[in-house]
Amino acid sequence: MPIPHPSQLASEGDVNATPARSAWQARQLDAVTRQLLAEDARLFLHQSLSTPCLNALSRAEGAAITDTQGRELLDFHGNNVHQVGFGHPRVVSAIKQQLDELSFCTRRYTCEPAVELARRLTALAPGDLDRVLLAPGGTAAIGMALKLARVATGRFKTISMWDAFHGASLDAISVGGEAVFRQGIGPLLPGCEHVPPPDHRHCPFKCGHVCNLNCADYVEYVLEKEGDVAAVIAETVRCTPYIPPKDYWQRIRAACDRHGALLILDEIPIGLGRTGRFFAFEHYDIVPDMVVLGKGLGGGVFPLAALIAREGLNVASHTALGHYTHEKNPVACAAAVAALDVIKDEQLVEQAQTRGAWMLEQLRELKRRHPLIGEVRGLGLLMGVELLRPDGTRACREAEAVMYECLTRGLNFKVTMGNILTLTPALVITEEQLRRAVAILDEALAAVSS
Repeated sequence: MPIPHPSQLASEGDVNATPARSAWQARQLDAVTRQLLAEDARLFLHQSLSTPCLNALSRAEGAAITDTQGRELLDFHGNNVHQVGFGHPRVVSAIKQQLDELSFCTRRYTCEPAVELARRLTALAPGDLDRVLLAPGGTAAIGMALKLARVATGRFKTISMWDAFHGASLDAISVGGEAVFRQGIGPLLPGCEHVPPPDHRHCPFKCGHVCNLNCADYVEYVLEKEGDVAAVIAETVRCTPYIPPKDYWQRIRAACDRHGALLILDEIPIGLGRTGRFFAFEHYDIVPDMVVLGKGLGGGVFPLAALIAREGLNVASHTALGHYTHEKNPVACAAAVAALDVIKDEQLVEQAQTRGAWMLEQLRELKRRHPLIGEVRGLGLLMGVELLRPDGTRACREAEAVMYECLTRGLNFKVTMGNILTLTPALVITEEQLRRAVAILDEALAAVSS
């Protein structure tokens, strides 16, 4: 039987459900839940990775979710919106208060929550990242960044990474590199060049176990050969995660400067402290021309994203980069300000450093005991466990089996690229919850390997 494309595995609910998924649902879900899922599947358009759904939820609080049968699961997926956890009391309180004061801000007007959020973001951002645009989602913010790059440079070409994800709109999938979002769509945006990501294990340059930066040099090679690239757009750290060596981004930053291209970094899932720094690019001692935040920016409640750009890119007053109805929604902005307060007051960036380091060591211990684990990597509370067979091939079916074993025991996470267990817990997670997650993963790996 051929192995499905990694991005098509039913790790988040795939319309092409695998037998393992169907068997798990038959064992774990009661008739009421199955009926709800059937109604969901009847009413919503089906799409890969979304509908039909895997299960149904009744509650989301802190670092955990609860299904409709009352079973609690530690959520190490969370769609990466839960840096401050689900339903944080300070975020909920800010939302309720704002609803009573000002529930909407119509276009051509501003409001205090929007201005305060922009003030906070530019204060947090290093260098001259002093201008903000807000949008109702990360995909929309990526679109604004692409348009701004075109206006600022007079060019339209981009360089981005294979396997990258920047959103699901047509412009975002054009620069994105995951097949499941691109296949069967037809012609994409012109000028979207792709290069290999800094993934040493599957590197076409055969660099082996340590990245030799040939992939970074290739970015400059394409910049030079194309000659008219508007921007390099990439995830600072791929959410799987693939963690580039420190020199990687410094080399690409310098190459962009030499060739007149802008550097746009997508930190929609990994910003806001997840990697142990507020912005992931701070690990690399660079400042991009633009950075995009989203997902957790709305406090795990509201959809909200932000494009933060250098002062010198304030050059598009003659056109509309975003023009979104809810771009300055006061309730969403109040939620974001409260989330930023929580991150600061509860020292969640520092907690991501310390608890992430502890968790990474526990995962390395699992690797020593489970041959199925080919590699463990992480940065803060962004962690990945890659499963490989003895011959070095991706252990896709085994990864799916481990995921369902973990779901049964109370741990939820995403499988990416078919064989990588991607672990992104809430930054408010407790030490006891981390220990529980490690124990569940240990049991699941043992069950699948036996």
